[in-house]
Amino acid sequence: MALHTFRLPDPGEGLLEADIVTWRVAVGDQVKINDILVEVETSKSLVELPTPYAGTVTELLVNEGDTVDVGTPIISIDDGLDAQPPAEPNGDGSEAQVPNLVGYGPRSATAKRRPRRGTGDGPVETHDQIADTFSTYAPVSRRADDREPLQAEQDAPTGAPLPGPGKTAPAGTPSGGAVLAKPPVRKLAKDLGVDLGSLVGTGPGGVITRDDVTAASKAAEQISTPVATRAASEDVRIPIKGVRKSTADAMVRSAFSAPHVSVWLDCDVTATMQIVERLKSRREFVDLRVSPLVIVAKAVCLALRRTPELNSLWDEAAQHIVLKSSINLGIATATPRGLLVPNIKGAGSLSLVELAAAIQDVVTTARDGKTQPPDMAGGTFSITNIGVFGVDAGTPILNPGESGILCLGQISRRPWVVGDGAEERIEPRWVTTLSVSFDHRLADGAQGSTFLADVAAILRDPALALLY
Repeated sequence: MALHTFRLPDPGEGLLEADIVTWRVAVGDQVKINDILVEVETSKSLVELPTPYAGTVTELLVNEGDTVDVGTPIISIDDGLDAQPPAEPNGDGSEAQVPNLVGYGPRSATAKRRPRRGTGDGPVETHDQIADTFSTYAPVSRRADDREPLQAEQDAPTGAPLPGPGKTAPAGTPSGGAVLAKPPVRKLAKDLGVDLGSLVGTGPGGVITRDDVTAASKAAEQISTPVATRAASEDVRIPIKGVRKSTADAMVRSAFSAPHVSVWLDCDVTATMQIVERLKSRREFVDLRVSPLVIVAKAVCLALRRTPELNSLWDEAAQHIVLKSSINLGIATATPRGLLVPNIKGAGSLSLVELAAAIQDVVTTARDGKTQPPDMAGGTFSITNIGVFGVDAGTPILNPGESGILCLGQISRRPWVVGDGAEERIEPRWVTTLSVSFDHRLADGAQGSTFLADVAAILRDPALALLY
């Protein structure tokens, strides 16, 4: 047989390690080229890794939850072929070069050939050549929702009636074969802490279904309730890794390298709320989520034209302040994995419709865990919306390398003085608190205050955007 070892490739730009989140295959499973093997988590995103080899999974070399360095062997696959003869040298006597997986540099390896058949003309393409062709051009990540069900090495046992959903297998059930379960069911079992090997499926051919897993989970909860109650009083330790580790490192680096200054003000945004409602009825926005954040993002882009110092970069090595020609607007997004700040490239040149679509896209992608490293790099200014959590105001920390960040508090009804002189009166208005933090090396209080006042002016009266 020919045994292939799959090594962890670099899932992003220069990343050194990744966490093994979920194995999509088990020992004994049959896989085809491009089938998803494993889901890994980097400091930037979740990534699904496909296989460049077809064959039988013989060994999982790392466990779920392990942090693995790039280049580490993680799985072995037997292609079922006989061992191949050594490579023939090139004309200059050197060995042939074999392309390798994404994330590795070029390497020298043995180019194997499959023995020619007795009939037929022309060269025969080897299995390794097929795999290496895939690995050079195929993306590292893709969706695996359409993956075929995993095949078992043995047929499901027949004769005895199958237990009910979620019931454990009888003692005489054969063992050693692959578990019959689709990837979504495997993930559900992992999330609920259910051992698939202890179940007999009620699906066709003994396939374990979602109902089997949920039934087993409920039964386990009833048995272990006293234990769970006792464990609730104990300390919980959460490993610092992935997005949380990356965020912590970035915030510490920013807080102690850039001198932060924050200014804030309360702003009547009633006119902004009115225009948001009007935009929702426009056909251009029919498939988009229109919120005050869209108007705030547009106001930020316009205000940065007057104060480019807040869209700049401190180049320590060259001792220059670089005023950026493009606004790469970061949108802070709370995700199940932690805070991510993907940015919209060239946001200052986008129309309001395009900006709304871009915000919706980056937020959805981030929450799905599919944000890629290039989407997180190169930001120049960011917005964080803490108002969605019912918070009035905050003093945010800059993203490393950026010069400013605007914080949007909750928009709520408050009593507000309107009118002048004899027309002055108190009315309920939509009001929010805006705050901006900026790098005091790049901008003085005058620039920071001017920027914030410009943003507030546009939100008070969106028609003023015509002046910018």
